[in-house]
Amino acid sequence: MNVLIVGGVGGIGQALVSLFHDIGHNVFATYHHTPPPTSYGRWFQCDVTDEACIIELAKVLPKLDIVINCVGILHTDNATPEKTIQSLDVEFFTRNIETNTLPTLLLAKHLQAHLTSKHATYFVALSAKVGSIEDNQLGGWISYRASKAALNMSIKTIAIEWRAKLPRCCVIAFHPGTIDTPLSAPFQPRIPSHQLHQPEWLASKLHQLLNKLEHSDTGQLIDYNGTKLPW
Repeated sequence: MNVLIVGGVGGIGQALVSLFHDIGHNVFATYHHTPPPTSYGRWFQCDVTDEACIIELAKVLPKLDIVINCVGILHTDNATPEKTIQSLDVEFFTRNIETNTLPTLLLAKHLQAHLTSKHATYFVALSAKVGSIEDNQLGGWISYRASKAALNMSIKTIAIEWRAKLPRCCVIAFHPGTIDTPLSAPFQPRIPSHQLHQPEWLASKLHQLLNKLEHSDTGQLIDYNGTKLPW
């Protein structure tokens, strides 16, 4: 099988690259600035917020069975999730949309032709439960919530369109929980130890989920336990 891991140098991305390599799949992966730390897989430098870069990436990729987009931000060196609307910063909000929402749309646009197959294919974007509008009971984190809610709507919309165009492709938004990576590092002191998981654990969970998915699951927000979450 041919697997594309977008954002392969992040904590979750690296774990997925290793897992799929170890089970014998052909792994393709992207990085933005930092070169890959592994010697296996075929790597491509790509800014996935730049449509021209994705167009060039699509030209050199073969047919794909699995696409997993791991790219995302929660904070930057200069900004953290907002606790109040008074903290809203336009630049930070825009960067959340550009990083957490736009790449999945561009990947779907330019990799649609790569996912045509006689057997099941999978298009997965790492999302977050905090992007669920129905589940939001706490407020705050406006930029991150809004970008993940937009991502979830994008996944739902792509899935509806692809039911006819790619009837064997299962399109899902995946909630990984809290994983021990730089993205969650500033917030880990407040997280109970039993709720903080390692990237390798999460990679295994996602692989198990892919093996269980039916096409009827397309267009869903699903967590690491296989539970379908409210939009």
